[in-house]
Amino acid sequence: MRKEERQQTILEYLSKEHRVTSVELSEYLSVSEDTIRRDLKELSDQGLLKAVRGGAVAPSPMPLHYRKREKHDLENKKIIAEKAISYLKDGQVVFIDGGTTSLALVASFPHDLKLTVITNSFPVAVLVEDLPNIELIFAGGKMCKTSFTTSSMESLDFFRSFRADVCILGTCGIHHERGLTGILYDDSQIKKNMIQNSNFIIALGSSEKIDTGETYFVSHLKDIDVLVTNISPDEEILKPYKKQVTVL
Repeated sequence: MRKEERQQTILEYLSKEHRVTSVELSEYLSVSEDTIRRDLKELSDQGLLKAVRGGAVAPSPMPLHYRKREKHDLENKKIIAEKAISYLKDGQVVFIDGGTTSLALVASFPHDLKLTVITNSFPVAVLVEDLPNIELIFAGGKMCKTSFTTSSMESLDFFRSFRADVCILGTCGIHHERGLTGILYDDSQIKKNMIQNSNFIIALGSSEKIDTGETYFVSHLKDIDVLVTNISPDEEILKPYKKQVTVL
C-alpha cells in the first residue's frame, strides 16, 4: 500500500473510532509502528488529526469563525444550556467565556436571575444588557475577530483581578486523557486563567467534541467539576470521563 493510501485509511479509521493507537494501526495496516508514527506526524502537521503519545485523536469538527459556530448545532446547544442552568444561583459571580455554547446558556437565563457576569465576549455582553438584574463587568483588550472576544495580555491581567464562584467554559476539544484543548492560543490562555481563578468549573461540550483534541492545552479533565453534554451520561463514549468528572 502506498503512503497516500495508507494515510487515507488512517483518517477513515480515525473518523469512525475518534481515537486510535499506533499498535492498532500497525496491526490493521501490517506495517511497523515507526511507519505509523511518521504517518501520524505528517497528518498532524497538516491539521488532519492530533498526534498524541501512543496514537492519535480526531480534531474537533467545529467551525473556527464565530459567525459559522453561532449557527452550528443549535438544538444540542439548547439541550446543554437546559442541563447547566441549574448550577447558577442568585448572588454568584460568574466567568463566562466566548464559546457559542456558553452564549446559548446566557440566552436561557431567567429574566429575574441575579448574577455578576464577568466576560470577554461581545455577544455575551449584548445578551446580558437586556437582563435587568445582572451586573456586567467586561474584560477590555484587543478584539479577536475570529471569536468576537477580547484576548490579549490586558484581558489576562483583568481576569486575575477577580475570584469567580462559577466558571462557564465552551470547549473545542474534550478528551479523557488530553483534557480540554483549544484551537486559538490566546483564547486557550484566557480559558486557563478563568479556571485558575474560579471555585467551580463547568465545561460545556456537545458529543461531537468528545474524544477530540486541538493544539493548545487548556485544562486536565480532573480539574473540571462538571462536564455538560447533549447526550445521556450513560452513553458508552462517556464512561472514561465519568471516572474523573461529574458528567451531565
